[in-house]
Amino acid sequence: MEDNKNISEFKANDQNIVENTELSIWEALIPVIALVGMLAYNIYVFGDNALSGSNQFILLLGAAVAAIIGFRNKVTYKRMLEEVAENIKSTTGALLILLMVGALAGTWLISGIIPTMIYYGLQILSPTIFLAACVIICSIISIATGSSWTTSATVGIALVGIGETLGISIGMTAGAVLSGAYFGDKMSPLSDTTNLAPAMAGGELFSHIKYMSLTTIPTIIITLIVFIIIGLNLNTSGTPQIDDKLQAISGAFNITPWLFIIPILVIFMIIKKTPPLIALLTGSLLGGVTAIIFQPNIVTSIAGAESLNFQSAYKGVMNALTVDTSIQTSSKELNDLFTAGGMSGMLGTIWLIVCAMVFGGVMDAIGALSRITKSLLKMATTTFGLFASTVASCLALNLTASDQYLALVVPGKMFKKAYEDRGLAPENLSRTLEDSGTVTSVLIPWNTCGAYHSKVLFGYAGATAYIPYAFFSILSPFMTLLFAAFRIKIKQLSKTK
Repeated sequence: MEDNKNISEFKANDQNIVENTELSIWEALIPVIALVGMLAYNIYVFGDNALSGSNQFILLLGAAVAAIIGFRNKVTYKRMLEEVAENIKSTTGALLILLMVGALAGTWLISGIIPTMIYYGLQILSPTIFLAACVIICSIISIATGSSWTTSATVGIALVGIGETLGISIGMTAGAVLSGAYFGDKMSPLSDTTNLAPAMAGGELFSHIKYMSLTTIPTIIITLIVFIIIGLNLNTSGTPQIDDKLQAISGAFNITPWLFIIPILVIFMIIKKTPPLIALLTGSLLGGVTAIIFQPNIVTSIAGAESLNFQSAYKGVMNALTVDTSIQTSSKELNDLFTAGGMSGMLGTIWLIVCAMVFGGVMDAIGALSRITKSLLKMATTTFGLFASTVASCLALNLTASDQYLALVVPGKMFKKAYEDRGLAPENLSRTLEDSGTVTSVLIPWNTCGAYHSKVLFGYAGATAYIPYAFFSILSPFMTLLFAAFRIKIKQLSKTK
């Protein structure tokens, strides 16, 4: 049986966008309303533990609701399955990176790399300036690497550990880390989303970055001011007592500045455009070698052996790469901090992403994503309405398709002609795509970005705790709408075009 002839699709950077003329806007919204309602109740029942498994099943139920709507509109099971497969295929790189991040966290723990970062960080960063410093440090690393994911998986993990030791909530620290990471991700010419947005809008990369800075720089300045104010009002008395924690770290690990060579090398590799998967795999393996050299007692202990030899070294490193490991110190707080799940610790997040891709794939297959976007486009009767519809479309795609790239590709393709018809340069569209599509993906717990950063920075315990503190991501859509409302720096098409 062939698919309905009213369904068509076109390619956009290897991403299918399916249109179904028989699907009404209300039918397209039913799966979204059902999903949001089921997720709300599930989170009410399970709290933060909802991300441990039940939300995954809710996403599948949402996909089932979308499939029923699709069957009613003559969309075949085969087409839905093909779109789901395409969606999951598009996340292959992200899933492998997740596994490598788990492996890297394990070997960087037993090698003493993360403890060494925390050890020196505790002596340099005070609670008052800590959150603002997190934003600046992560901004620099993310601009250099072009990757918020790499920033989160390297310096982000260490900064969260330092913040927890200083008595600062994980949510606050993670919010500061992600604010800096996404600022750098947006402004770096090495970033995939920074290249994708102008490609979808029909613009040029460096013109896009220059134009995007008009909204991005004020947003990061406001973010820094907010974190400085929070730092000045943190409930700390004088200098925190960290001597016992420093002694606990140095007593459990061989602390040396030489250990910084590994993270510096990984960051250098990514700056030199080494694929992140290769860079993280290299960092994981070098972390294992470093552990054998600098922390032989820890490797022996993890292997459950009495002495270090080839077999016990192999077993200890392999355990760190793949399964749960923990290091005991004289500080109870540090014992909770110095744990890693290895590759197996990332399987829950991979499960979440796969289920999210099932929902997004079915929604795409039945034409719901394009229908919702087109309905928002019809509401854009003014220039401000056009910008607002773009923002709403990006947010809706991040919420429903659960994928950052779809949140750029679909609105980019759908809105491109509307911007041209109003005489607006493509930089307006590409900037709006980034301000509302790239940065808000981390605010959705089941989006690939939200799931990744939640797991990498502090597991599922309080996985949504960083959202109120991700000020850069929260403020960015409002900033772009503010510029549109007051027609600030709204670039017009050149008359020669």
